[in-house]
Amino acid sequence: MNENSGNGGAETHNPAGGDLPALIINGQYVKDLSFESPNSPHILGDLQQGKQPDVNVNVDVQANKIEGGPSQNLFEVILEMRAELKVEGKTGFLVELKYAGAFTINVPEEHLGAMLLVECPRLLFPYARNIISDTTRDGGFVPLQLQPIDFAGMYRANLEQQAKTQAQAHN
Repeated sequence: MNENSGNGGAETHNPAGGDLPALIINGQYVKDLSFESPNSPHILGDLQQGKQPDVNVNVDVQANKIEGGPSQNLFEVILEMRAELKVEGKTGFLVELKYAGAFTINVPEEHLGAMLLVECPRLLFPYARNIISDTTRDGGFVPLQLQPIDFAGMYRANLEQQAKTQAQAHN
């Protein structure tokens, strides 16, 4: 990390060369957080009786250029996470989180997508994971510990799907 940057964030090597770091974290923040437990306290009793919960987790990444900022290379990346626990079809909890970061990115255009949709969410994920864990624990449940996410795999799958869709559109 460049101690003179004053940004307090992570930096990576700039493949384009030059003095600017490839990635600067300008800030991280919760955009939206929601927790619901519509069947408490009964669902907690079901869990204590050993009934197996079904947990479904969905993750999405959004990236947007921040217009009018101090830099032309300023982007907001939003990690959207939704986790739902059900026991025998009854909802135990539903937690939804939009955790975001403002990033300055100084890479060639061909690397921008990977930086926004792989590297930035990879940096945001541990903080979002902790918020989900704390929120489910504070809601009276065993803390939900999400496993690491393969953002590179998600990115590749998305590129393959886009290529397939474009190929079908041209046929």
